[in-house]
Amino acid sequence: MTTFESVHQEEILGSLTTFDRMIFKGYLTGLFPDGAFGRFLTRQGVLLKDFAAYVEKATARVKAHVQALAAAAGRPYIYLESAHTHASEESKEELARKIAARDGVTEGLVCVLAVVEPCWSFGVRGNRETKKLEVVRRWRKCLHFYFYQIDPEFGWMHVRLQSWFPFTIQIYVNGREWLSRRLDELGIAYERYDNCFLRIADLPRAQELCEQFAHRSLVGIFHRFARQINPWLARIQQLGFGRYFWVLDQCEGATDVMFRDRATLAALMPDLCEHAILCFSAEDVLRFLGRKLHGNFQGEVLTDSKKRPQGVRIKHAMKRNSVKMYDKLSVLRIETTINNPREFKILRVLRTRRGLQRRWVPMGKSVANLWRYAQVVAQTNARYLEALAQVQAKSEAIEELDDLCRCRRVDGQRFARFNPVAASDVELFKAVASGDHLIRGFRNQDLAQKLYARPATNAEERLRRCARISRLIAKLRAHGLVAKVKDSRLYRVTRRGYRIIAAILSFQRIDFPKVYALALD
Repeated sequence: MTTFESVHQEEILGSLTTFDRMIFKGYLTGLFPDGAFGRFLTRQGVLLKDFAAYVEKATARVKAHVQALAAAAGRPYIYLESAHTHASEESKEELARKIAARDGVTEGLVCVLAVVEPCWSFGVRGNRETKKLEVVRRWRKCLHFYFYQIDPEFGWMHVRLQSWFPFTIQIYVNGREWLSRRLDELGIAYERYDNCFLRIADLPRAQELCEQFAHRSLVGIFHRFARQINPWLARIQQLGFGRYFWVLDQCEGATDVMFRDRATLAALMPDLCEHAILCFSAEDVLRFLGRKLHGNFQGEVLTDSKKRPQGVRIKHAMKRNSVKMYDKLSVLRIETTINNPREFKILRVLRTRRGLQRRWVPMGKSVANLWRYAQVVAQTNARYLEALAQVQAKSEAIEELDDLCRCRRVDGQRFARFNPVAASDVELFKAVASGDHLIRGFRNQDLAQKLYARPATNAEERLRRCARISRLIAKLRAHGLVAKVKDSRLYRVTRRGYRIIAAILSFQRIDFPKVYALALD
């Protein structure tokens, strides 16, 4: 199988796929059903008219507990005037890292930052129809506490606690931060730049560790964090409203292709970026993210580029999920971000009329689905890299083009040449390289749907079309552009086919119009 690594095997050291930035959230779901929070108050003998005084007292208790934790650890508690710290050109994390560097903190709590931020919370209001007070959920602002710490297992991370009911917790961890600590424990040497690894002495072992993390049980660890920072949790559980339910709210997973040096990657990046912007269609983006284009699709697919001091970033987005490509020193990073997991499927055992059956259903945010998130990330990044494998250095194009324009003999049978500028051949190349065939390949009838605008009107015409396309497929195979999938009637574009077809289509749509326009000046 053609891969980006096999095409550039002389220039790269290897690749690593694992989680990057991950944001987990914990919800006290026992308080969410209609009437549940009212019952919570009733079991404590709190009337709705006393709600304001009660919750203010509860918040004061949380604040005092947080300040006590900071004082016990000998770390600073800092109140920030603004939640938007980027306006002052310094984020909360940057501030915390400066404090850690200043005080020489290598493990444990670094600091606690308090800031007022918006959130969903409970409130009480009067109902004009019933003339009674009732509990409602509403959007408001309240104090949040950020516990920045260097954890023995996760490394640099933070835990955020909402000071107002329902005390939602957010936990930020980074997969590469976790991996670096595991490599240190095992004595595996590595070179790191910012949040990526430039080289790892034992890359296969590092990938095994990443796969172990995808199956790591995190619920118990998160419950421990919750018990430490939320003084109300024991009381809430005692009254029968359960503990936190943990979800993976945002997830980034990246495949880092490690090049031997920065110069090699820098020479390749312009071609990769140009191809990604000009040649990847909306259908291709859908296929990268594991979707098929159909008439009921509601949404938009966006592709944009952004220049940064480090280089160029290409981003393809669909329904709050995205796949990005950018470079960091000598690493080419393909990064998938999942904000809407229901766009992907997970295999579940469901109870149906026929008994227990396995069904593919929309994936939820439960932390129990972490292993499936890892699969989706790896598959998406692999498809994107496979598509990039067809990008070839321009210096090799003339030799490939010359070979395509020559007749071929295979097993004594002669196959005609291709004409890269002929309309019929170009349409054939477009049909073969369509994003529809990226995942499973194509059949005779798939090409027929692409090459003919209307279906055949009778059996004779249908057979004539089938025979013609069979000859075209045989010609493509003779030139090494496609290959037959074993034990099936499917065909896939080969490594050579991807490279040549991409070059031809790029020449027709981009290069020739540019040169022609310049010649008119």
